[in-house]
Amino acid sequence: MTRGQNIIAISVGNTRTQIGQVEQGELQHSERLSNDDLAAVVQAVTRRWKDIADLPGAAVLLASVNDPFAERVVSAIEGQLSVDVYRVGEDVPIPIGQQLDPETITGADRLLNAAAAFDRVKQACVVVDAGTAVTVDFVDGQGTFHGGAIAPGAAMQLHSLHEHTAALPDLVFRAPEPEPFGRNTSQAMYQGVFHGIRGMVQRLVEQYAEHYGAFPLVIATGGDAPVLFDKEELVDRIVPDLTLLGIASAAKHALSDDVEAERRGDEYTG
Repeated sequence: MTRGQNIIAISVGNTRTQIGQVEQGELQHSERLSNDDLAAVVQAVTRRWKDIADLPGAAVLLASVNDPFAERVVSAIEGQLSVDVYRVGEDVPIPIGQQLDPETITGADRLLNAAAAFDRVKQACVVVDAGTAVTVDFVDGQGTFHGGAIAPGAAMQLHSLHEHTAALPDLVFRAPEPEPFGRNTSQAMYQGVFHGIRGMVQRLVEQYAEHYGAFPLVIATGGDAPVLFDKEELVDRIVPDLTLLGIASAAKHALSDDVEAERRGDEYTG
């Protein structure tokens, strides 16, 4: 593989797939599509690939937390475009240190989010990913991923309330009305889920800061992040495409490793 910084970055999530077009290491375009429509995902990748196919080191990189759907995506893309799809975490390493229990297998999206966050802020940070699940992870000042917490996402919580009760409605997540009380059933559910997630994040960030001895930056991503954390003082910034930026960071570090290996080879042969 000729690893470069002109790539199509694909992040296959549990319910949605993100696709990004990266040129010279910078994310130029991104879109998010449902995993219910494989054809739309492949069409989007094909369209973006045509824009970069002739650029130096062009490649397609994919990261996944949903391997059954990812395998379908890889097979369709390789068959249609006749290009190799490189798996992040297997063919391309994720550039983040880890301090976890032995034998722990951590989702590529969490590690890529951590790598992208630290690559940009270069200091201790908490990464909150609010999607199908909500993860709240800590990266220390040396760029080491320490893990964190995993909880059900907003849509999952609302659907579970509907599925496991006789009378609660099935709702699509949104912010509650700006009132202290939920004055009807739907608003009570929105209040509980919305403030439950925000309260959990606040408590975990405080716990991490207390352990670390300093208050870290808080970076939020994921499809529900704008609804949950817009104007939330605890969150320093919302970065919708953090996982794609992590794939771009992995490509950048892989390119640096290739250049360094070539330099050492030249020194050895010289």
